[in-house]
Amino acid sequence: MINVRDDHYPNGTVQALMQTDNVTANTRNVLQNRIDRKYKIEPEFFDAEIFQILRAVCMRLIPQINPDRMVDLAGCLDGILAEGKGNGWRYDAMPEDGKAFMTGLYGIDKSAVLKYQKNFHLLTANEQDLILASVQSGEATGLTWDILPAKLFFEELLAALVELYYSHPFAKEDIGEVAMADAKGWQKIGLNQLEAYEPKIVKAELYATP
Repeated sequence: MINVRDDHYPNGTVQALMQTDNVTANTRNVLQNRIDRKYKIEPEFFDAEIFQILRAVCMRLIPQINPDRMVDLAGCLDGILAEGKGNGWRYDAMPEDGKAFMTGLYGIDKSAVLKYQKNFHLLTANEQDLILASVQSGEATGLTWDILPAKLFFEELLAALVELYYSHPFAKEDIGEVAMADAKGWQKIGLNQLEAYEPKIVKAELYATP
């Protein structure tokens, strides 16, 4: 399959824009703290085994290939749960966030063991994808899914990771998103109009999807 990839933006444009007066001081500090956050080695909320599973899950749901621009999704989620933070709501059929994520990640690992006799983080990428797809479709095996709705868990986990990823300046730079530069308001609001400081696509490129 051939896709058109149009997400090429000049390197450093978002981080450079953060230092201008188009971004408020409070917003700048929040974003800079996300860049400066250290990669978490020891979890605060999860135990070491579940944290290892979470890292493997994160790499399949939101693959990251540049080691110099990694968003520590597992560390971020662990930190949020350790602080007792959340989005303020949950499905009636789901437990509170901490219990849901802990139980669901445990369930993913047990599904992997039942199907492949290996822990999730030891599976091949394809095997991991098949396990995650079974959770997403509600067809995963294991007693965990008798007490935790698999589809809702997958939805909640994916939504949390996507939110964490695209709130980080590294991800914003990849897609040319500069909504944080709102200190002076927006004047160019018509179709295909860009402010002078918004990053422009460098090129569109064809690439083959394996």
